[in-house]
Amino acid sequence: MFDPDRAAAALQAARSTRQVLHRLDPAPTTLAEGIATQLAIARRTGALPPAGFKIGATARRMQDYLGLPGPAAGFMAEANLHGSGSTLSLKPYLHPGVECEIAVILTTDLPPGPCTPATAAAAVGHVMAAIEVVENRYGPLAALGTPTVVPDQGYHAAAILGAPAPDWQTLDLPSLQGTLSIDGSIRGIGTGADLLGDPMAALAWLAASDEVAAFGGLRAGQVVMLGSVIPPIWLDGPCHVTVRFPPLPEVELHLV
Repeated sequence: MFDPDRAAAALQAARSTRQVLHRLDPAPTTLAEGIATQLAIARRTGALPPAGFKIGATARRMQDYLGLPGPAAGFMAEANLHGSGSTLSLKPYLHPGVECEIAVILTTDLPPGPCTPATAAAAVGHVMAAIEVVENRYGPLAALGTPTVVPDQGYHAAAILGAPAPDWQTLDLPSLQGTLSIDGSIRGIGTGADLLGDPMAALAWLAASDEVAAFGGLRAGQVVMLGSVIPPIWLDGPCHVTVRFPPLPEVELHLV
């Protein structure tokens, strides 16, 4: 019988030694086993309840890039949330990259189960531009197995949040154009519509997901990263990263 705690311990060991993960032993073979392992990771690392969640592969090109049939979700720990202008060291990260995202902060709970974009939007207090730092901690995904991507939080390493946008309810979120720049050079462009057609549709998907149900639903105060509108930009070394989704305030990150 699959033991999610043993899998979580093996995953923690691979992370602590910064090893490329070619195969988890024991390896989850179903989404349910992957979710159980993610929950065990959160429990073992003191991240219950989580500070928030990230959604991966909300854009079709991200699903194609990762070889996933649809979106996936992972919890985020408080220690991995940072404000715009933060400086982070690259040393802890294995093959790091950055992504161009929209994030929200919830002001009311969203219980597990079916959810509409309108219901999801009503739970949102703040909307902001965001940068996600991701890690390519894996060998070939086909050999690893996509259920292992779920417990490993979908490549998540850190989230950098911009200032909240005033009167975000007046904005046409799907039409917002996002750009990610490295040292002043634009490296990727996408729109809010890349996130399942509408960022609030992505939030509704998360609220109804099996991943969030395992954690008891979404809670007021949690941060949600709604997914990247571009494929990850893998980094060669120290740099300055900027994400813009005008009229949302821009968000910056210094990696050293």
